[in-house]
Amino acid sequence: MTWCSMPVKTKTESWVQTFREQLKSFMAPKAAWYVQESRGKIRLLVKEDGKTQTLTLENDWSLKGATESIKRISLIYKNFYSDLGNRSLEKSATVVEKSSSYSEIDFKELFIEFRAFCPSASEETWNKSYVPVLRIAQELLERSQKKPQNGEELMTYSLKKWEMGSRSRQIARRALQKFLDWAILRGKLPRQYAPVQMKETLKKKRIGYALREDQILQLIASEKDPRWQFNFQLLAVYGLRPEELRFLVIKDGVRGKELWTTYEKSMGGTKGQKTEPRKLAPLLIKDGKGFINWNLQERLEKDEALAPIGKEGKASDALKTRLSRNPVWNKFKKQAEKQKEVLVPYAFRHRYAKIAHSRSVEMNLSIKDIAFVMGHTVEVHQQNYARFMPEDTHAKFEKQLAA
Repeated sequence: MTWCSMPVKTKTESWVQTFREQLKSFMAPKAAWYVQESRGKIRLLVKEDGKTQTLTLENDWSLKGATESIKRISLIYKNFYSDLGNRSLEKSATVVEKSSSYSEIDFKELFIEFRAFCPSASEETWNKSYVPVLRIAQELLERSQKKPQNGEELMTYSLKKWEMGSRSRQIARRALQKFLDWAILRGKLPRQYAPVQMKETLKKKRIGYALREDQILQLIASEKDPRWQFNFQLLAVYGLRPEELRFLVIKDGVRGKELWTTYEKSMGGTKGQKTEPRKLAPLLIKDGKGFINWNLQERLEKDEALAPIGKEGKASDALKTRLSRNPVWNKFKKQAEKQKEVLVPYAFRHRYAKIAHSRSVEMNLSIKDIAFVMGHTVEVHQQNYARFMPEDTHAKFEKQLAA
């Protein structure tokens, strides 16, 4: 059943149609939720599983009443479908109404309950992404004066310390919004603090510099510790994320031994989806004499030691610290800056993507193939590495030079 207005005998006023369209915007396409007049008040009517439920709100059937009721109806709607058991319109309205009556909030207990609601978040993620912004929100809500009046103010003030458009602000905003949705739908926070959609433009992503083959060889030659040399070689040849050095395993495959990474990276969102473990494919470094085979898989099979990369989740930081002390790396960093690019630990992985695309014709590789071995979806790969994908536009212009 699709959304439709209830039959009326007189011409519908323009604000009524607008009201219904606004409600339709946050409801599922086939949601059988209606609004109509009942003795001068707004009446909700819901048809679900062959049953009809009604609820009359205290809001007047008027433009002003409609405007004031939109947020409340939105919360009732969300609460209604958060219950997997017997859905009750009256119960959902009671929970939402109850959330407006709190004068004191036990945040300690509230955070404990919310933490249990987020089991997929590791302790590190919880402490880094959730705790800081939730503590700020707590301080704001516990103020005796100048307390935020609504969700928009609460979110604006809570996120003030993070730079507008930054990735860290985006993460904090998502954590706060998730908490507010959870708390209000369960009647634990006043509904006036319902989160709002804050449109923000992310900072333009910096272009990552891809290390050249000769630069990688220079880096390896300049590194005195053979364990770190081994790290560099693996990162470049297999296009690894730094953290994946910790999750390398040898498996028995159909054609013999195979090198895999069992690292599972979060895909974002709120459902805890993660990337799958994947089999690795080498792209050998090439010098003036040809391809260099460092026998990396065989060395791993023999348990050759890798350089320590800190505690779990901090491999990129450990690699960055090591490279920052290397004069050759810092020289390359200046070269990258001249090209308006940035040299980061992922430069080894960027090299892999660039070389894979440059060899795609001779190796018969599609974009899907390259994305797969790098542990990307095609969409994510295109977003990050579109600049490396071959195209013949400039080749057409270069033909005139050969003519």
